[in-house]
Amino acid sequence: MQLGHYLTLRCNMVPTVQPTLEHVFCPGAAARDASDGHRMAYWEWNATGNPAHPHVIVCAHGLSRQGRDFDTLARALAPHARVVCPDVVGRGRSDWLADPQGYQIPLYAADMLALLAQLHRQAPVTTLDWVGTSMGGLIGMVLAGQPELPLPLPVHRLVLNDVGPVLQWQALQRIGQYLGEPAHFATEQQAADALWAVSATFGPHTPAQWLALSRPMLRPAPQGGFRLHYDPAIAVPFKALTPQMAEEGEATMWQHYDRIHAATLLLRGKASDLLSADTAALMQQRGPRPRMVEFDGVGHAPTLIADDQVAAVTRFLLAPGAARSA
Repeated sequence: MQLGHYLTLRCNMVPTVQPTLEHVFCPGAAARDASDGHRMAYWEWNATGNPAHPHVIVCAHGLSRQGRDFDTLARALAPHARVVCPDVVGRGRSDWLADPQGYQIPLYAADMLALLAQLHRQAPVTTLDWVGTSMGGLIGMVLAGQPELPLPLPVHRLVLNDVGPVLQWQALQRIGQYLGEPAHFATEQQAADALWAVSATFGPHTPAQWLALSRPMLRPAPQGGFRLHYDPAIAVPFKALTPQMAEEGEATMWQHYDRIHAATLLLRGKASDLLSADTAALMQQRGPRPRMVEFDGVGHAPTLIADDQVAAVTRFLLAPGAARSA
């Protein structure tokens, strides 16, 4: 799909398309108000006229984010597929866990298996694609890199947005400085300003774009005003991470990455401090050998709102054929 054709499609899309909020029960780790299991929320987009469309695209968000991050991308993809954007447990409209040690990739991947099983029961999935930003990309690598998992079918196309098997320690330390810290905001604009202070690496946004991106990050606070949408306890296992633990995790992620057979597109903010240029270059030489697209003026992580970012993902996911790499 050419960029001009993509932009024409975008202009012709019905602007009133909105997602529906759904839930899936996930066994295992208990929510704070349950004896067993928890519910994960997900936002489902469908503008195809076929609620049982067999092409499913899952869009998974970053560490402290939520599924509505993908509104712009989802609106572009919804006329062509069933687009599902989960709120990973502890975020958005999903349950909070009783034990914060559950807030780690293995549980998140297990929850996604429950989600995919539910989607497949509702309507057979014949094509499964995955778009993952940061943490969502790690979840995608775990799923796509274990062919023995009970997925409805193998991941067909995989988009890794500014993430790889190696995460730069300095970036993890930067994120740890604000993750889980108490926050209260009197107004949406005050919250948007505070979020921008820790998210300037996302790259240029208009004030309207940033406010729209910030609103789903907020929930009403009991004392009035707003708080952040996520359970502050998601920071507990993250802040317990040590350099040695990170190295051990990298070895495991490389094993998953080298087993990926999905056609893969790697996106990178050119100024990213999480995905280094060296790691990105090595990723292109092994595993699924993805093509990489870099975005100037952006660090960690591209928000997939700018036209060139959305076009890169849309071209890749909607291109005909099933080549191993982009």
